[in-house]
Amino acid sequence: QVQLVESGGGLVQAGGSLRLSCAASGRTFSSYAMGWFRQAPGKLREFVACINGNGDILYYVGSVRGRFTISRDNAKNTLYLQMNSLKPEDTAVYYCAATSYRGSGVYTSAGFYSVWGRGTQVTVSS
Repeated sequence: QVQLVESGGGLVQAGGSLRLSCAASGRTFSSYAMGWFRQAPGKLREFVACINGNGDILYYVGSVRGRFTISRDNAKNTLYLQMNSLKPEDTAVYYCAATSYRGSGVYTSAGFYSVWGRGTQVTVSS
C-alpha cells in the first residue's frame, strides 16, 4: 500500500505562511482520497481538509476555510497544504492520510483513513 512522508513544517510568526507537502510512494496515488489532520498538545486529532483522487472535490474544516488550500499533483505523487494567515491556534503536528474508500469524496473522520504519515510540526508564534 502507499507510504506517506510529510515535510514543510516549521516555526512561523502569526500572519505568515507555510506549505506542507506529503510525498506518497507505493500503489497508484490517484486512487486514494487524501486528507490533512492536525493534533495540538493535549487535544484530539482534528480534521483539517480533504481532497478526492481527481482533485475536484475539496472540503475544509470551518476554522481554516479561506486560509488553507489543499491540492495534489498526481504526476508527482504529492499532496499539498498551503497555509496562509496562520494563527497561534494552528500550532499542531500535521498529518497526511490516505483512504481507498469509495463514497462521496468527502471524508472528515479519521476512521476512514488507513494510511498515515508520521507528521510534521507547525508552530505559529504570536
